[in-house]
Amino acid sequence: MYFRLIGQIVSLLSVVVAIAGFSGFKANAQTTPVSTPVAEQEATSLATPQKIAQGFSPGRATRSGRSYVGVGGNIGLGGDTTLSEGAFSIITKIGLSRNLSVRPTALIKDDPVFLIPVTVDFATQSVTGTPQQQLNVAPYLGAGVLISTGDDDDLGFLVSGGVDVPLSNQFTATAGVNIGFINDTEVGLLLGVGYNF
Repeated sequence: MYFRLIGQIVSLLSVVVAIAGFSGFKANAQTTPVSTPVAEQEATSLATPQKIAQGFSPGRATRSGRSYVGVGGNIGLGGDTTLSEGAFSIITKIGLSRNLSVRPTALIKDDPVFLIPVTVDFATQSVTGTPQQQLNVAPYLGAGVLISTGDDDDLGFLVSGGVDVPLSNQFTATAGVNIGFINDTEVGLLLGVGYNF
């Protein structure tokens, strides 16, 4: 019961963060200019609240591309939860900074599972040699939590990795492997397409 409530709260927060990203939410701090000597300004310029806030902005693009929300499917490869079974999925990528994003995912079947990894996003790489047939991929790797609902609600550690493939300015395809550790090792292959925002 406790973990089901946590799962519902996490899914609600994921929706709120996605909506905030759609509406152009930016975490920008407001500072008022103060007259200070040039040497003092240079010494403190790296630690001002405005610079810190500009580095962390939910919904921003990362090195691997824009944030997105979409749908997909999960192919189970072993274990006992929905992560290890075939399931419909709602996927998101919410950029936090240039290098980091959070990728909340809901796997929907009889007993939904929620995946919440924080990932390091790597720069987009071209995997073809000719500009006419260029295919770009952007790898990511991270860790987080796995929340399993159902009769034996449980919380576990999650390792996640995969690639995003920009299809156009509006769409990104994604493929990833998620490995969860609850009672046994849970493994799932996630494939999906997201709408960029």
